[in-house]
Amino acid sequence: MHPFASYVLRSYYRATGWNEDNLYANLTRSSNAVLDFTVPRGLHFSISKSPSPLFKNTYSMNALPSLNGSVGYIFTSCELDVKGSGDVRFKDMADHFKVYDLPRRPEGKEEEWLAGERVNTRDYLLYGRVYIPTGRLDALYSARLSPTLQGMVAAISDPRASLFAESVRSAPTHPSNIMFSLQHDTGRWCTEYTWSAEDGMWGVRTLHNFGKLTGSSDSAEEGEKSTGAPPRTRSWMRRVDEEEAMEGGLKGRISAGAEFYFSAKEKSAGVSTGIRFTTLPDATPPSFQEPSTAPSTSRGPPSQPPTTITALFNPMLGHISAAYTARTSRDLSLSSRYDFNVYSYESEWCMGAEWWMRRGKGMFTSALGSSPDESKDDSALQHTPPASHEGMGEVQGVMKARVSTTTDISLLWEGRLKNMLVSFGIVSNLTSRSKPIKAIGLELSYFSSG
Repeated sequence: MHPFASYVLRSYYRATGWNEDNLYANLTRSSNAVLDFTVPRGLHFSISKSPSPLFKNTYSMNALPSLNGSVGYIFTSCELDVKGSGDVRFKDMADHFKVYDLPRRPEGKEEEWLAGERVNTRDYLLYGRVYIPTGRLDALYSARLSPTLQGMVAAISDPRASLFAESVRSAPTHPSNIMFSLQHDTGRWCTEYTWSAEDGMWGVRTLHNFGKLTGSSDSAEEGEKSTGAPPRTRSWMRRVDEEEAMEGGLKGRISAGAEFYFSAKEKSAGVSTGIRFTTLPDATPPSFQEPSTAPSTSRGPPSQPPTTITALFNPMLGHISAAYTARTSRDLSLSSRYDFNVYSYESEWCMGAEWWMRRGKGMFTSALGSSPDESKDDSALQHTPPASHEGMGEVQGVMKARVSTTTDISLLWEGRLKNMLVSFGIVSNLTSRSKPIKAIGLELSYFSSG
């Protein structure tokens, strides 16, 4: 389940029109949602509140295995429509498999001028969290520098770790760090430059999307100029399922990228490259930037299952990873990943499943439930007339399972109990007689919008 701070950050990106899914770091996000889900450890509580559209606060506490907590505050320059835990769409709070929309060039904030001076400010987000009793401090500042540029500064300060390192006279652990990041997204290309003060590491990541971009056709741009319509309401954006079909095989698009980083202090470097294939049409409706009244061009079911195939290669470490993820039915997604090292010949095979549970007629009439608009982003609904949406069942929870050759088996259930979001998970090793259960945890989250 996404923490409240992550939910606010994604809402901020959505409100400002920034596409975080177009980063090379998120190339394997679809498969990671099924295979690398996080199982809660111990007993965790979190309470958050949005006193105003610009300011949010969040409090969390870990009761087991040790008692500790944190307090966080978030401030944004733009108003965010952050809902309460009883009203928020469940799929907005849970990591899940989906095929992302065609990338588009970000559109900046419209300028406002008064007496020859620009009066509106750039969008920004401020976030800070202090942990008790350790005193560790996490901070994040994100600012939109231009329509295609975004800058970020992240910092960590842990005074207790510094004192511990001095007392044992060990090698410096660098408990405090600050990192700068500059992201440049043009839709077709997305490049990220980073610098970390801890080890003097410089890095660059880039991702290139092949094929057409949403709303990037020359004819559409000419039509927009002739009509003089504002940028966000100029014309209907091209739907993904309007792409030209390829003869034979799966219909899709390809994205490829790479990263390079160098540490001046450690005198070491690293490089990796990756590629992703995504089927068409998308598993979800076009993104939030397309008006909901846009005419649908397809009324039939998807001609192929939504699928994502990724491959990563790190030549210096000799690590190869390939993943295949597909939605086999409306509520079931399956994923498989194989990791191999060409130097040590070590390998791991991992398989996972994601199953959405719905409330049907006469079923699940207990306190478990979800918002009425929960199934709006379901892939099956976008291809059928609205009248047939009734009675299809609301999403009331998700069950995830993962098994690998490391003999670890992980199970996770996420759902809603009245106005509270709940996560319960377990990690077990069935080959160990002394400790068959490695971890078990329960997480309860509640937040209000006013």
